[in-house]
Amino acid sequence: MSEIRPFRFAIPEAALTDLKARLANTRWPERETPEDWSQGIPLAYMKELCAYWRDEYDWRRCEALLNYWPQFETVIDGVSIQFMHIRSPVPTARPLVMTHGWPGSVIEFLKVVGPLTDPAAHGGDPADAFHVVCPSLPGFGFSGKPTAPGWTIERIGAAWGVLMARLGYPRYFAQGGDWGSAVTHSIAMTEAANCDGIHTNMPLVSPTADSRDNLTEFEQKAIADGKYYWDWDSGYSKEQSTRPQTVGYGLTDSPSGQAAWIVEKFWAWTDCDGHPENVLTRDELLDNVMMYWLPASAASSARLYWQSFGLLTRRHEQIHVPVGVSIFPHEIFRASRRWAEARYTKLVHYRQLPKGGHFAAFEQPETFIDEVRSAFRLMR
Repeated sequence: MSEIRPFRFAIPEAALTDLKARLANTRWPERETPEDWSQGIPLAYMKELCAYWRDEYDWRRCEALLNYWPQFETVIDGVSIQFMHIRSPVPTARPLVMTHGWPGSVIEFLKVVGPLTDPAAHGGDPADAFHVVCPSLPGFGFSGKPTAPGWTIERIGAAWGVLMARLGYPRYFAQGGDWGSAVTHSIAMTEAANCDGIHTNMPLVSPTADSRDNLTEFEQKAIADGKYYWDWDSGYSKEQSTRPQTVGYGLTDSPSGQAAWIVEKFWAWTDCDGHPENVLTRDELLDNVMMYWLPASAASSARLYWQSFGLLTRRHEQIHVPVGVSIFPHEIFRASRRWAEARYTKLVHYRQLPKGGHFAAFEQPETFIDEVRSAFRLMR
């Protein structure tokens, strides 16, 4: 069962025909009452987006982008894991496993895997090269869907350790944001014998007790933004962490519903000046939605919240492998250096960036690449 098999994206035409028929037969709600996004994604934009999805969007283009990179699958702990594995041409390249989150996918990494694996071909230094592995989380994308409880972030982190060993990488680096950050933190704690360091664009830390009486302006805003998230922007997580099966029915049956559920978060969490298409193209947004629609993964991806959401509160456990942190200004959770230093005993890289949000590799690929290179350069 440890066989690694080639994988190729090849969706049957009938699935695309079905999608277009469902979009054509969408039953729409009435429009929102305010003139903004405060009640959710506006009706006019959803109609425009879904009309484009039905009449102009080309999934075969996205398939070609994915199939350009070597794709594989392997079974780990009873679940099939689908992943990209791009070996660098540089002999001294270091292995790097990169993990996405929700509502993202490996689509987020398509702009960065080339420069990370072959820096010289993109104006970089070959000394910064990586062998890049990008798995889809269990229940996400075209990985298998767990059929029983137990697939926590710790189990996924351990599975990634098995995957890297299976690929011939006994020692490696790890990177992640969102759920990918949680998995990467777990790797740093439980796979430290094999993980030489991590980088995250969403540090999972808490304000320290001794900082609360003299918060900096940055820290005050980070706390205020965190409170806004919990008060106004986290309803999806409450639903997915308590009733993922219930929410899955509507999202699996309705492409407009699935798109709205996801794209609204790209409006909220990207550094987009009020509209997601200011930072990502319409095709890029729909490419990512298709990674949920085509494999019908609304419920299976939501189950990660049911399984592990409470574990995100464990932000006091120290991590002793080298850590690099990049703070993008529109990230949901942001940490000051002193908060990060309290958890990461070997914080080798910390930088606050001027632009970018939750989907850093997707939104600001050049900055993301530079941050990954700079952080791991200090760990090689």
